[in-house]
Amino acid sequence: MLNIEVIYATLVSQELIKLKMEAGATIQKCIEKSNVLQSHPEINLDEMKVGIFSQVKPLNHEVSDGDRIEIYRPLMADPKAIRRKKAEQAKG
Repeated sequence: MLNIEVIYATLVSQELIKLKMEAGATIQKCIEKSNVLQSHPEINLDEMKVGIFSQVKPLNHEVSDGDRIEIYRPLMADPKAIRRKKAEQAKG
């Protein structure tokens, strides 16, 4: 059995779910088994990216023992635009 974690964070809370999965399990199977989709109906796996330890992976990626699956929320602001604005403010 593989020890897997599924994590999802909102602006106000973070949920970490620990699972035991059989070898060959995919990211999608782990997310479904975690029940995070029921407790957070705003999660849309067709639109949101997922990953393991900050590396984006497809839903059909097979997990390994100790993996932490992360569900990424859409960005509130474009990081490039924020850096550009800060640079302009520093000049002025």
